[in-house]
Formats: sequence, C-alpha cells, structure tokens
Amino acid sequence: MVAITLALTLALQVPTDTTQGAGSGRPCQVAIDRMPRATQSINGADTNYYGAGGVRAHCLGTATTLAADSFAHYGAFRRMDLVGHVAIRDPGLALDANFASYFLRDERLEAHNTVIAVNRRTGTVLRGPNLTYWRAVQGVRDTVEMYATQRPTVEYRQSQTGDTASQEPYIIVGDRLRFKGDDRMWAAGKVTIDRSDFAARSDSMLLNQTTGFGVLVGKPSVEGLTGETDKSYTLVGTRIELGLAQRDIRQVKALGHGKTSGADWVLTADTIDLRIADKLLQQTFAWGDSSRPHAISALYTIQSDSLAIDSPGEILTESRAFGNAFSTAKRDSTTPPKETDWITGDSLTIRFAQEQDSLTNRPRSRLRQLVSRGAPARALTHHRDERDTTKAGPSINYSRGHQITLAMLKDRIDRVVVAGKSDGVHLEPRPAVVADSVKRAKSDSTRPARPAPPAPPPPARSAVP
Repeated sequence: MVAITLALTLALQVPTDTTQGAGSGRPCQVAIDRMPRATQSINGADTNYYGAGGVRAHCLGTATTLAADSFAHYGAFRRMDLVGHVAIRDPGLALDANFASYFLRDERLEAHNTVIAVNRRTGTVLRGPNLTYWRAVQGVRDTVEMYATQRPTVEYRQSQTGDTASQEPYIIVGDRLRFKGDDRMWAAGKVTIDRSDFAARSDSMLLNQTTGFGVLVGKPSVEGLTGETDKSYTLVGTRIELGLAQRDIRQVKALGHGKTSGADWVLTADTIDLRIADKLLQQTFAWGDSSRPHAISALYTIQSDSLAIDSPGEILTESRAFGNAFSTAKRDSTTPPKETDWITGDSLTIRFAQEQDSLTNRPRSRLRQLVSRGAPARALTHHRDERDTTKAGPSINYSRGHQITLAMLKDRIDRVVVAGKSDGVHLEPRPAVVADSVKRAKSDSTRPARPAPPAPPPPARSAVP
C-alpha cells in the first residue's frame, strides 16, 4: 500500500449538518488508505497522481470515505477523476456512479453513467445518467446544489412522519431537475409526480419545503387516487399551487379556469381550493368573478359567487353557496326540463344524508335538505301525486319568504316550509275533460237535412181604446 496525502477539496461534506463537526464546509485532506498500484508524473510546477487496483481513501478527521477502481489527479487543471465503481459516503450523502470528476476551483463534482445519489437525512433518492453537485464551502457558496438532466427520477421522501407513516415517496420525473439544499426543488420538461394517492402532470414544477409551497405551471393537472384505477377527484387550471406539510400535500389550488370533478359531480370556477388530509379530500372551496362557481351533478346544480363543500373522508355531507345562490334539482335523470325544481336566495345550504349503496357496498350521499335565506328566498317546486290516475301532471308551488326549506325524501321533495314574511301560489292540475262523442260527431252528408223549425208567431197586439 502506498500512503499518500493529497491536499484536495472533495464534494463530500454538507455544512448544513452541524453534527459533522467544526471542519464542516472546509477543504479536507484526502488520505489514501489503499492503492495497490500508484505512480506520479511531474509537469513543470504541477504534479499528476495516478492510482489503480481498487483505491480506498477518507477525508482526515471526518467519516467521509471514497472508493473507485482507479483515480487520477491533474495538478494543472486542479481536477480529480474517479473511474469505475465510484462510491462516495459521508453522513449527509451517498453517491454511486461509474465515473466522477471533481473540480477544485469551484468545488464541483460531476458524476456520470448510472448515477445514484441518496440524501441520508431525508431518504430522497435520485437516479439518472448524470449529476452535477456543488458543495457548500465557506466563502464559495452557503448551500448545497445539484442539477441533473436526461429525465432523472427522484424518490422524494419526507424527513419526518406526516400523514404517511410508511414514508411512501413521491416519484418525480422530469427532463431537468435542480435541488438547492434539502428542501427546494425545481423540475422542467414533461414533469410527472406520482404516489399511490396522488398524480400530477405539468411542464414545470417548484417545491419549497421550507415554506410548504409548490407550483405547477404549463397545462397542469392533478388527480387524487383511492385505488389502482379509482379517482376521488381531478383538478386542472392555468396554474396549480400545492400546500405542503412534512412533504405531504395538504392543499391543491387551481388559479384561472379551474375545473375539478369527483365521482358524480363537476365544478368550474376562477379559483378552486381543495383541502386534503390522510390522503383524502376533506373540503372544497371555489370563488370567482369572470367564472362564478358552478357545480353540476346528475340530479342537481349549484351556482353562486362563492361555494364551500364539506366531504370529510370523501363523503359528501354539506355544501354552502353565497351571493346570488341558485340551485336546480330533478327527481331523476328522465325528469323533463319543464318539471325541474329550483330554489334561490342570498345564501343556500344543501345537506346530504349517507346511505349504503347496494351495488358498490360503499357509503353514498343522497340529497336530504335545501335551505335558502335572504332577499327574499324563492322556490319553484313540482309535486306529483303517486295515487293520481288521471296523469294530469304534478302540482306546482311557487313560494317567497325570508327562509325556505325543501325537505327531500328519496330524491323527491317531501314538503316545503316557508318562514318569515311569505307569500306564493299553489296550482293544482285540472283534470282532463272527456269529450262528448255525440256532440263532437260530424254531420252525415248522406242524410236529408232536417227541416227548419217553424218561426214563432208574432206577439199579439193589444187594442187601443
């Protein structure tokens, strides 16, 4: 073994980790522990070093180690090359590649050919064909930076346990990826983000764990997943912002031309804000001026200036609409437009009851009550009598008042309750009149015409005296 000490600065230390000691962020001396074959050449004032046969070394005074099949150090260029089965280990980083070059002047490491870099503090793993690593060095730069191209893949993990105790990572892929420290990341070029409960697509992406903020731009789309194929929601918009807590996504907001859909509803608005916990959609908020919130389902619609929907555990329980709120409801999908019920007011509260679906054996929400308030509330409803055999149609009720409550029973209006100063009208269908076939029969032209009845005699005149 040849013992050689080189005054080299290696990209092996992360100064943000205070447990590495006082030498963190400073140039270290690399001590060669094992090098079966070694040589050197002198070129003027510069000396080049070469080693082969399985090189092992460490950074004096630290736990940093490096290994490679061979290495070369070029004094004139202040560059060191590691070739074949390169392995760099320190308390913050584990790097494997087939080739690596370290440039001492700007504290930069370039790794190529099957690169695997592991952040030992967070567990994040990067895999790709290349990686450029800028070490944080006092007087040069204060934060570690990394840059990778040619569609690397990142397993983005959290440093602490959040909603997902199993530490399931987000799989992020892009044409180009950039990192700054442990908590900031950028991606560009056909970016994809995937996890068992979440999938996103965009042209560019930003994640900042320090502020708990993320952005997707360039035709962004987000999907919440409940299984291999089931989607709990989808969201698109001009720009999508993400709210993060311990790298778990807690908020997804679409800004501009927002559109989201669930299992049986679609919502459009200028801005749509989804709140998520335990991998499930819990609440939805929507508002806008140029595009007012408009929710559509198979049996009802809601339109207003702003809208809030409660769905704890992705079970719809209540929605609240404010500002020129208007809602329509049908008995079923075959209800004709002229028999559609509607209710409007300054605010509108819609409540749902949960029942077990016999087909899917999962809870489903059924419309139970609609409450309209303010200025004044109005409602037009249709009431069909199931015992009516005349088929004359439903009765029609129009009501106005301070508050109107529509109580539903099996997707049908059971009763209408009007409170406060109220008025209205109730119209019952008129039974059909059976036509008299004798009176409506046309005269037969073959029959002789009946003689006209004789004229009545003129009245008698009284004698004039």
